[in-house]
Amino acid sequence: MSDVLLVVVDAANVVGSVPDGWWRDRRGAAERLRDRLAADGVPGRDGPVEIVLVVEGAARGVSSVPGVRVESAPGSGDDHMVDLVAGAAGRRVLVVTADRELRRRVGELGAEVAGPRTVRP
Repeated sequence: MSDVLLVVVDAANVVGSVPDGWWRDRRGAAERLRDRLAADGVPGRDGPVEIVLVVEGAARGVSSVPGVRVESAPGSGDDHMVDLVAGAAGRRVLVVTADRELRRRVGELGAEVAGPRTVRP
């Protein structure tokens, strides 16, 4: 599975990138993002991808669906995403977030980074 691109999506950061009222229903916003990822994948990425949506806080407990594995961070979502990247040694990894510190941390581990517009219009 090392030839399959691992895409780790920072749910809170991507959902928070558009002021559409997501703060009234964080769980629902994460579910809508999950469903969009399941339907559309990662635009512009050819070949197979494994999508992991990392949720935290009020969005914990969102379930996985075919095509998108949802992981509820036990603590910091950023720390969980760094752990996922560190555990994927030898794989190509793309982390979708606008968080500068998270981008720096995963970049040091060899991950490619992209902003929220990669998966959200």
